[in-house]
Amino acid sequence: MSAVSRVKEFPLPDLGEGLTEGEILKWLVQEGDTVHLNQPIVEVETAKAAVEIPAKWAGRVTSIFHPEGTTVEVGTPIIAIDTDPDAEPSPAALAAVEVAPAEGAVEPGMIGGPAPGGRTAVLVGYGPKTTTAKRRPRATTTEVAPEDPAPAPGVLAKPPVRKLARDLGVDLTALAGSGPQGSITRADVEAARSAPVQVRGGEQRIPVKGVRKLTAENMVASAFTAPHVTEFLTVDVTRAVRALERLKALPEWREVRVSPLLLAAKAVLVALKRHPLVNSTWAGTEIVVKDYVHLGIAAATERGLVVPNIKNAEQLSLRELADAMTALVQTAKAGRTTPADLTGGTFSITNVGVFGVDTGTPILPPGEAAILVFGAIREAPWVHKGKVKVRSVTTLGLSFDHRIIDGELGSKFLRDVGAFLSDPEATLLAWG
Repeated sequence: MSAVSRVKEFPLPDLGEGLTEGEILKWLVQEGDTVHLNQPIVEVETAKAAVEIPAKWAGRVTSIFHPEGTTVEVGTPIIAIDTDPDAEPSPAALAAVEVAPAEGAVEPGMIGGPAPGGRTAVLVGYGPKTTTAKRRPRATTTEVAPEDPAPAPGVLAKPPVRKLARDLGVDLTALAGSGPQGSITRADVEAARSAPVQVRGGEQRIPVKGVRKLTAENMVASAFTAPHVTEFLTVDVTRAVRALERLKALPEWREVRVSPLLLAAKAVLVALKRHPLVNSTWAGTEIVVKDYVHLGIAAATERGLVVPNIKNAEQLSLRELADAMTALVQTAKAGRTTPADLTGGTFSITNVGVFGVDTGTPILPPGEAAILVFGAIREAPWVHKGKVKVRSVTTLGLSFDHRIIDGELGSKFLRDVGAFLSDPEATLLAWG
């Protein structure tokens, strides 16, 4: 097998949902590593989620074309794998083999270090002597043209160290390296950092990309497309809180994560069954009413707000719903939500109560007719059976698309959600 055919470049794959680019968050392999078929090799963040991409072939990693933190277009090669690393190299391949550095030379692959043909290693691979190419050649050579400007002369640092310096706002040219041949190490950067974020002229610059970028685009599109109306309802949820305590005490529920949000989700599912038009979408010339509920639960993550949804939530028992909500939130917090779980929602809930907030006026996720905001549960004076008592009280908010849901329907739906939370056991018996 020739070197040309056995060394294969793996492009960033099409991750679906119309996504055209992704940011390389973390390489899970290094050059020289042996990889197996379908082994995760890189973590990439798209506009919808962070996903791990598996190896398309087994073999040895010969080149990594883009460092962590780089945004790459779909179809651009990101890694090269020798699919037959134990085979004898061809004469053509021998001509392209890197020459081992002489004793005392800078480590190959280090920024500023030596490379074949008198080249110098730069941020990604090796730069040519006099010209700049756009892509790595597909011949037997292992040259990779830089996509970013070459670093300042004399500054020796590996790509991860450079990325750390950018994140911490540290100027590498001002540092004296303590590594081999004066190279700059992570310890050098961390010792020199002046601030935890990159600051320029007293301003913090946060790149708008990935989940944050998509969320912003969706919210603007929704806010200026669907005419929003928001209604509020304050509810005595004392009986709901007590019902949860009894539920937690049951042997089969002791290992289950139970919170008031579970009952809010069940209340929504029951109310949607009574008012199916709320579970619909505006399609221009028609309103599409869904007979299934893909229930979205807003989750705050390190990468921004995401709203993954539980498919066919109306078919789940209360226990199945609890398990699904727990898995959904844990996956979102870990940044492992798939693009499929972030699309197709029909109704969403946002729980601002976990932040101690009473209520809000949420913006509709695109394509959905309504969203419920669940506020903090507080002890407050409440008239109960003709007497003022301390009760557990919360405020619900419902934003809805007034093209689909008029004031009467929105009010009835919110009333039914509140009725369920006021007395879930009696409501289930009455409504089934």
